Amino acid sequence: MNVILIMVDSLRKDHLGCYGNTWIKTPNLDSFAKKSVIFENAYAENLPTLPVRTAILTGKYTLMSRGWQPLDPSDVTIAEYLWDKGITTAMISDTYHMHKPGMNFMRGFDYVEWIRGQEYDPYIVDPSVEVHPEKFNPKNWKPLFRLDLGKHMKSEENKKLFEQYLRNRAHWKSDEDHFIAQVVKRSIRWLEEKVNEGKRDRLFLYVDCFDPHEPWDPPPPFSEMYPVPEYDGLPLIQGGGTIEEFTLAEIRHQRAQYAGEVSLVDKWLGIFFEKLEELGMYDNTLVIFLSDHGEPLGEHGILRKIKPWPYEELSHIPLIMRFPDGIVRPHRTDVFVHTPDIMPTILDFLGIEIPHFVRGQSLIPILNKEKEPDFKVGISGFFRFSWSIRDGEWSFYLWNKRLTKDQPQLYRYDPKYVPPEPRKFEPLVHQAEKENVINENKDIAEKMELDLRRILEDISR
Repeated sequence: MNVILIMVDSLRKDHLGCYGNTWIKTPNLDSFAKKSVIFENAYAENLPTLPVRTAILTGKYTLMSRGWQPLDPSDVTIAEYLWDKGITTAMISDTYHMHKPGMNFMRGFDYVEWIRGQEYDPYIVDPSVEVHPEKFNPKNWKPLFRLDLGKHMKSEENKKLFEQYLRNRAHWKSDEDHFIAQVVKRSIRWLEEKVNEGKRDRLFLYVDCFDPHEPWDPPPPFSEMYPVPEYDGLPLIQGGGTIEEFTLAEIRHQRAQYAGEVSLVDKWLGIFFEKLEELGMYDNTLVIFLSDHGEPLGEHGILRKIKPWPYEELSHIPLIMRFPDGIVRPHRTDVFVHTPDIMPTILDFLGIEIPHFVRGQSLIPILNKEKEPDFKVGISGFFRFSWSIRDGEWSFYLWNKRLTKDQPQLYRYDPKYVPPEPRKFEPLVHQAEKENVINENKDIAEKMELDLRRILEDISR
């Protein structure tokens, strides 16, 4: 048996057709989902990028113990645990945060390949490599330096960082050069090499794609796929801040750019899925697809992850698992699951004992109705900043009073909310959680806070 784990970054669950979206084109992921288990209530328990990957790779809950930091020396990653179990492992990624000095997220893998240059990665630093905004993509778009991004980032700093990104991708000619394409093509190459070596079994491939994370710069035709006629300015590919800093047309335009990135990711994942079919790997491979978190796109008054707010648009993630026939039947499930559950599920599938230090649960017996899940709710938060819980009808938020002025909040949320196309979107109107109703429902809020505190105490042990 083999396992392929595909992680993408900042992909909103409500931007996929298999989760109810009707206007964004994601045919390949939708087709993949038809023969898979679709999780309706999967949550990232500790946000954002690196804490989620720590949970994925170690099977530990980290919300109460660590934030954005390297792996701990005492951690045992799934690759390290598989090292002497007869499993050949590989990590192929462009998520440069894991690659920064001292982070050590590649520990234990037999093969590691990093694609450099994403976001602000100091990859191409040669000053002779000129930045040509007028040649930003084949349609001669000119990127706009959005200099007033709010208090979270100084304008001159942001300009230098964005110039670094343009330098990193100055040689691109088409979507074949885009980061998602590079990650997919190199992942395919590794699989083909293993098959050519006669190794079709006991493989674990971890594919980690930073897209559709910003900068949102989809190439044609994806850049024109979701037009916003009322916007006629330069492309805003690196926006972010409060909604007051942008016009409504600018917000809609950025949402369209993001949607284009989602469709671009879908195209290249479709190419990857086709190769799996061609190699005949579906019959004995568990393929897991998920995102580390979503993306605020105007909801609750912000664009991008500029505040530690674990609202639904950020913490509620897509999770789709395609099992070989006879293990778990394809279906939709509303069981609440979390990112630490990925590692034990993989080990269980491979027939390997789950070690005592893993706190997550294997989802296989739960999906087969042989065991009840550990939690009947979903939790999420930012280490030291915020904590949240939801039960399918209500969502409750608790904040660190020493670090923020935000008060506890309670929402009756819509778990099946799907955002409208950009031309119809209005911030604060279109969102899964609209009105804080804690004053009218104090008994519900008190119960949810008590349940949240009990779970946080449990996962702290």
